[in-house]
Amino acid sequence: MTIRVLLADDDALLRAGLAVVLGTAPDLDVIAEAEDGLQAVELCREHAPDVVLMDVRMPGIDGIEATRRLVATRPDSRILILTTFQYDEYVWGALRAGASGFLLKRTSPERLIDAVRTIAAGEALLDPAVTRDLIHRFVSGQPGTSAEAEVLTVLTDREQQVLALVADGLSNDEIADLLVIAESTTKTHVKRILAKIGARDRAQAVVFAYRSGLVSQQ
Repeated sequence: MTIRVLLADDDALLRAGLAVVLGTAPDLDVIAEAEDGLQAVELCREHAPDVVLMDVRMPGIDGIEATRRLVATRPDSRILILTTFQYDEYVWGALRAGASGFLLKRTSPERLIDAVRTIAAGEALLDPAVTRDLIHRFVSGQPGTSAEAEVLTVLTDREQQVLALVADGLSNDEIADLLVIAESTTKTHVKRILAKIGARDRAQAVVFAYRSGLVSQQ
């Protein structure tokens, strides 16, 4: 199956480079390019891409607002944030808005292609250590809402345990090994957790785990 990709970056040279790299993968197809957030939203509605590579710092509507609008109108399109700095507050804002992960612009071509495939498959692309640092830097002193804490109580003890492990960056098979359960059982737990907390994917589950207080930000 071909993965349809939309590129959104105000740097035309960078867009061209990304298109060339992605074009080397037989299962990836760059279907459109946007030079700002508003155009990204419009083209996404028109072309319905599977994955959007989104820069966060763009004129007009930035990547955060564009992500928020796309999540509301095109929930099936997954958003991968491109950033220059791994500790950029814009990255945290985009994750909270609904992005499924982030990637440094200086990443290797192989890593970029793998990242697009990962996001398209519905997985989150998050480095646990970087994610924890992001949360510590930009959420400390900004506690989650009482509603988030209340939603946490809807999860069973086992689901809270699984969610905490997801927030620590463990994969389904790693969680299964640690809890001595079948991987299929882990997948079922994760699916139920996402439904109960209203998260699109694992990236949003990680954000919720910290915001709700399940995982310490310290």
